[in-house]
Amino acid sequence: MTNEEMFMDAMHARHACKLFDEKRKIPQESMETILEIGRLSPSSFGMEPWRFLVIRDQSLKERLRPLCWNQPQITTCSDLVVIKTIISPLAPGSRYSREMLDRKGLPPEKMQAYYDKYDRFVTEKMVREGLFAWGAKQCYIAAANMMTGAAAMGIDSCAIEGLEKEKVEAVLDMDVAKEELALMIAFGYRVKEPSKKLRLPLERIVEYI
Repeated sequence: MTNEEMFMDAMHARHACKLFDEKRKIPQESMETILEIGRLSPSSFGMEPWRFLVIRDQSLKERLRPLCWNQPQITTCSDLVVIKTIISPLAPGSRYSREMLDRKGLPPEKMQAYYDKYDRFVTEKMVREGLFAWGAKQCYIAAANMMTGAAAMGIDSCAIEGLEKEKVEAVLDMDVAKEELALMIAFGYRVKEPSKKLRLPLERIVEYI
């Protein structure tokens, strides 16, 4: 099987699993691979705004479930990954942004120009949509890669946005000035086969110019 075929198999296998087998747990090595896939994902300016909180404690999952539309994925999954985006560290001129940009290893005169470019870009982002929206968009890139990677490993997942964000952040004792909840992903093993994947045909969504 070619790399292309293996990737497409994973894309077809991935689905929004609504109920997991509570008795099956993801091996630690496999979970670390999924997290590594997230870590290696691309991000704007290479800021890597994501932070991953892996919840395995069943009592905490039980506390979170009512705040997540009572979705059974929350308590039946093996690992519940909370993906957070950093906030204040992304601000123009921040120490974090400078540290991340410095990794480019540019000469001083070019480095300052790159700092300025980042600061202008982020300032415009803050005016138009805010740092949370910008950071969260990067988190979704990591989330998509993690779910596809998991599918290639025979592990099911479900991305979760249906939740009361502020209440979940409070339960997790998050400092929202520094980081906010972007989304959650439940990982585990299905208890039944998924329904047929429904997607629009390419000709409905693609055009060439």
